[in-house]
Amino acid sequence: MNSKIETLKQKLELARIGGGEARIQRQHDNKKLTARERIDYFLDEGTFEEIGALVTHRTKDFGMENQKFYGDGVVTGFGTVNGRLTYVFAQDFTVFGGSLSETHAEKICKVMDLAVKVGAPIVGLNDSGGARIQEGVRSLGGYADIFYRNVQASGVIPQLSAIMGPCAGGAVYSPAMTDFTIMVENTSYMFVTGPNVVKTVTNENVTSEELGGASVHATKSGVAHVTEANDVACLESLKRLLSYLPQSNRETPVKLAFTPGDEIREVLEDIVPDNPNKPYDMHQVIEGIIDEGSFYEIQKDYAENIIVGFARLGGQSVGIVANQPMFLAGVLGVKSSKKGARFVRFCDAFNIPLLVLEDVPGFLPGTDQEWNGIITNGAKLLYAFSEATVPRVTVITRKAYGGAYDVMNSKHIGADMNFAWPTAEIAVMGAKGAAEIIFKKDIQSAKDPEAEWKAKEAEYAELFANPYSAAERGFIDEVIEPKYTRRKLIKAFAMLQNKEVNRPKRKHGNIPL
Repeated sequence: MNSKIETLKQKLELARIGGGEARIQRQHDNKKLTARERIDYFLDEGTFEEIGALVTHRTKDFGMENQKFYGDGVVTGFGTVNGRLTYVFAQDFTVFGGSLSETHAEKICKVMDLAVKVGAPIVGLNDSGGARIQEGVRSLGGYADIFYRNVQASGVIPQLSAIMGPCAGGAVYSPAMTDFTIMVENTSYMFVTGPNVVKTVTNENVTSEELGGASVHATKSGVAHVTEANDVACLESLKRLLSYLPQSNRETPVKLAFTPGDEIREVLEDIVPDNPNKPYDMHQVIEGIIDEGSFYEIQKDYAENIIVGFARLGGQSVGIVANQPMFLAGVLGVKSSKKGARFVRFCDAFNIPLLVLEDVPGFLPGTDQEWNGIITNGAKLLYAFSEATVPRVTVITRKAYGGAYDVMNSKHIGADMNFAWPTAEIAVMGAKGAAEIIFKKDIQSAKDPEAEWKAKEAEYAELFANPYSAAERGFIDEVIEPKYTRRKLIKAFAMLQNKEVNRPKRKHGNIPL
């Protein structure tokens, strides 16, 4: 018996060291943790239970039968994060460059299936050279098996991806179908085709970092939802993100202990400038409303005219969607509409209430926007809010013009509570443009057209550039002083916590993709 136990120990030790000490050192030299080090840091100490440690590949071509490593390039299992069950897989770059084989994929699929059955998040730590070429179509089939499970798990359990090294070719589509992707700066990259292929096909000279590094995907493509400086910061970020999410769509996020006190926030009184054309930072409004230091922003460097992220309000997890007057005056464009829509749909899928902070002058005009589909992309955000059944509350801080007023969680598309500050302006368009259209003839025939224009502009503003016309019609539930906003929101979300909505039976809607 002792010899058999010793054999087991030897095999498990071989699995532990992966590709060997030299390759582990190379990983460290590249400022990267190994797969096991990442898991040990990510999960609560001593909670990791490994599945499939002794799996090996089945390939006999190209001399592969002489190159076998226990675990086959991926470490899989489960443990807890802050006491909550979490499934995890971490690709091991020290074994065949973390390349995906048939058995490698089977291990990932096994923990994904368990996560869905049990109802707990799945976290993938990606660090792989791609498909294992020696296996041909078997490795491609393995990718497809994972993709299929990504789709089946979507909206059922949270799926988080960390890109902590290379992620190329077909490998990119699994993270793309998960809910959030975090990339490590300078050591990770994602692309469908690499620099060499790009050079051959388009004659462009580009590095891996320029083509698909963390910065590129955070600012240009929006593929990366968050970027972090190193592996440790990335893993900490994953832990924090999980804290706002429920275990599955069958649950609600954990509510932290909260004792109501003086929830008046005087700081909110002076944020919106008297000049309606002067910008201000909506982050200040967010920080003045939420529990201190609780904001976790998503895609902060992409489509900066809209802000999305998670926060806590009275201990409760909420999703925030806010126009940002500091960038393009907070208008809705192609990118910001897609960014907002995807975030809204995620929150709705996982029972996270939505708070909308609105200051939007309309949709971004121009040929670039029209030719790139502002119509269908703007409709994505409208669709996302309209289908959401979670508690939905809107606060209009300043401008709410035109179709953008409708889109930004208005009462007309199902918002539960709509508040406005006295600085709110709710109208078809700004007073200046409206006066030019409505009073065009009067202005042209006036002795002093400029003075007449200003007078008519003031007349229109008096009628519509305020929240009271909307309040009189019940489109705004209450006009509130800014300092009372936090208190009003805590009470509103508490009142809505048992909200239920019954929708017509259907397979699924057809969102304008």
